[in-house]
Amino acid sequence: MAQVTVPAYSDLLWPTVSAVRTLGGSGSIDEIVGVVIKQEAYADEQQQVLHGDGPQTEIEYRLAWARTYLKFMGLLVNSSRGVWSLTDRGRVVSEGEIAGLHAEALAEMREKQRAKNRARGAKPVGEESDAASDELDWRDQLLESLMAMPPDGFERLAQRLLREAGFISATVTGRTGDGGIDGLGVYRMSLVSFPVFFQCKRYRGSVGAGAVRDFRGAMAGRGDKGLLITTGTFTGEAKAEATRDGAPPIDLIDGQRLCDLLKQYDLGTRTTTRVVEEVTVDQDFFSDL
Repeated sequence: MAQVTVPAYSDLLWPTVSAVRTLGGSGSIDEIVGVVIKQEAYADEQQQVLHGDGPQTEIEYRLAWARTYLKFMGLLVNSSRGVWSLTDRGRVVSEGEIAGLHAEALAEMREKQRAKNRARGAKPVGEESDAASDELDWRDQLLESLMAMPPDGFERLAQRLLREAGFISATVTGRTGDGGIDGLGVYRMSLVSFPVFFQCKRYRGSVGAGAVRDFRGAMAGRGDKGLLITTGTFTGEAKAEATRDGAPPIDLIDGQRLCDLLKQYDLGTRTTTRVVEEVTVDQDFFSDL
């Protein structure tokens, strides 16, 4: 069988800019990934290649690096809510300028890293910056921790997350013969409340449309709201099936969004704000003395 190839992160820089433009200048990680995959027409086989042992796919991993480098290049910025937006420069940059800006960013990052290494007497460590590694690594570590949990523990985590997110009740009901439904929550919105069935899938790789259809089938006659949670990702077909016209909608939470939600509600994560002091020497001060 021929080896499936996945584009390098550097080949995803322009597709990422193009995707954010298509989305109107800003987008969530999930939206950006979806548009890049659609515009570049990546095959299912490419979408299913895992980064290492997963659960993140290689395309998602490399797109994360692409976003990080575009931020260093001054073309993208991201908010604390996980929304990525084009800068003024990003809105007008051309495809032909990307390679040069990338080379400049790499050179600047390498020089900063060398300066850090000299200051602390450390050996060079590769081209990726500490900041970029931090942004990627905490999610990778968190997903690995989730994969190591026992199944009932993961279901209880989902139960706790629903409660923290505003559900007035959340019950784990998963049992043999329950059609794959793991639990039931009741969400209150203003004066009304409604039941939401949820299913948890600890998965390395992409969840397909069949899983969405099976979950919807298990809900038939019992409720119209469903929430499918996975540590992996959802294929484009799964996302389309979740919002198919004429069928009860299924809300999808993939591994990246799950990490962000756990961070938002301080479940298994601690956020520490680090202040970095930067000293600039004013040469004029000394010459004027």
